Amino acid sequence: MASVPSLASSVHQRVADALASALPEAGAADPLLRRSDRADFQANGILALAKKAKANPRELASTVVGGLDKGGVIEEIEVSGPGFLNITVSDRAIVETLAARAADDRLGVPVNPDAGTTVIDYAQPNVAKEMHVGHLRSAVIGAAMVEILEFTGEQVVRRHHIGDWGTQFGMLIQYLIEHPHELDHKAAEPAAGDADTAEAAEAAGEEAMSNLNRLYKASRALFDADEEFKTRARARVVDLQAGDEQTLALWQRFVDESKIYFYSVFDKLDMDIRDADIVGESGYNDMLAETCRLLEESGVAVRSNGALCVFFDEYKGPDGQPTPLIVQKSDGGFGYAATDLSAIRDRVGSLKASTLLYVVDARQSLHFKMVFETARRAGWLQEGTKAVQLAFGTVLGADGKPFKTREGETVRLVDLLDEAVDRATAVVREKAEKAGLTEPEIVENGRHVGIGAVKYADLSTSAARDYKFDLDQMVSLNGDTSVYLQYAYARIRSIQRRLADVAPKAHPELPLAPAERAMGLHLDGFGELIADAAAEYAPHKLAAYLYQLASHLTAFYDQCPVMKADTPEQQENRLFLIDLTARTLGKGMGLLGIRTPEKL
Repeated sequence: MASVPSLASSVHQRVADALASALPEAGAADPLLRRSDRADFQANGILALAKKAKANPRELASTVVGGLDKGGVIEEIEVSGPGFLNITVSDRAIVETLAARAADDRLGVPVNPDAGTTVIDYAQPNVAKEMHVGHLRSAVIGAAMVEILEFTGEQVVRRHHIGDWGTQFGMLIQYLIEHPHELDHKAAEPAAGDADTAEAAEAAGEEAMSNLNRLYKASRALFDADEEFKTRARARVVDLQAGDEQTLALWQRFVDESKIYFYSVFDKLDMDIRDADIVGESGYNDMLAETCRLLEESGVAVRSNGALCVFFDEYKGPDGQPTPLIVQKSDGGFGYAATDLSAIRDRVGSLKASTLLYVVDARQSLHFKMVFETARRAGWLQEGTKAVQLAFGTVLGADGKPFKTREGETVRLVDLLDEAVDRATAVVREKAEKAGLTEPEIVENGRHVGIGAVKYADLSTSAARDYKFDLDQMVSLNGDTSVYLQYAYARIRSIQRRLADVAPKAHPELPLAPAERAMGLHLDGFGELIADAAAEYAPHKLAAYLYQLASHLTAFYDQCPVMKADTPEQQENRLFLIDLTARTLGKGMGLLGIRTPEKL
């Protein structure tokens, strides 16, 4: 089905046409339409146009009103103040537009005809290292942006740039050579996504991480205490970089072991991570030397004290000297910049990306500014291709400082998620009898509510801002939480089950109560909101929209009873409104990666 124009766009077009007729010399004029608390919409663009044309704004506004094609959409329009237009749309137009949205599986949300290909770099854990709270935001924000962009029609290529290369692997591999059973498993390893149960996947992940932690601590202790082992470990780094067959095979064991762990954590986060999307630092090894050669031959990078560097006038250190981007170290080793620049070459050249989106900690902003500028100078980022860092802030504890355990250690991500699920399950269990939940449903809903609470707390905050991790607030039924939204959805489904013999049906001929109008107009703005969230890489805007929708629903229940409607037609119409609300909540929450249980 074709997309459904919103009432805002219909009103905007009618006012713009009337403006063009009243003031043809102004050409295409923007009426600056916005939602208003004085009417449904307010148009503010006449004042600026009148000033430019040296006309009286109220007279121009009156002329616009006189020439306006209401087209059954606009019920009332009045001139206010120095030349504002207060516009009220008809009840019929609201219901008919919503009925058109309800008839579409996409809820009338258009597909962007100019969509391109976005390569999104997110969820970047490190091989042989445990995931901690610092990995949460990249994964959650990135997964939401994948869903939002794909829903708008963008071709999205996922990339998980895991840390799977570097000098530390020499130490790990050498230790494994000398202690060959350190990564042995007691049971068969489940393939990614193929575990019989979530518990089996979690157990496999815990065992894998336990093995890796034990091996890392043992190898580090030996490396620090035994000079001969340290020498052998450093030689092993050379073998790894040279592509020695045995060394690469053992390196692959570390990668595979880590993936078992990664997949168990992402499964707990209810995220789909595919093996083909994991292209770590090692994936660009063969390009590094050529990247450096191209930069040096073109003059974009120069040698400084033996290192290959790119300099920028605008980036200076505390001493006032330019801060360089080091692409290759003086000892011949390659820095992160060489890998990131090679990745850009691959993503633009091979994957044909029109947009490169990096969901990366804000503390790396300077690095990425310099990488992007270097790629532009080298011609790898040309006009029509953009690179964007979706920079995110820090997860804070209740004390406003970076989230740590009481012992000052970084919080393990799995521990944080487990606690969220435990808290949520307790909340669900309190309401279980009233909701008619079985024990398996309590457990399942507890998982969905707990993980949803963690995701929503992150996504409802602008990515650039820090936020406090407060589980008590996150799992509350009150306030701006995912539980509040999930409960709103489940309450609608409960009403529909009790009125199973009544079909929802739009009745455009019925007058709407104020709460029905407010909820209907908000529902109609879903498509424009999705477009804004996609264009601005702002999932928090979608979260805010959904919270406002649930708030409208609460007001609707207070003023517009469904079970005790005055007439059958009114009941059908109200069922229609809450059904569309449930579908919109379900779709919006799904785009954020949050489940909506049918009973709660």
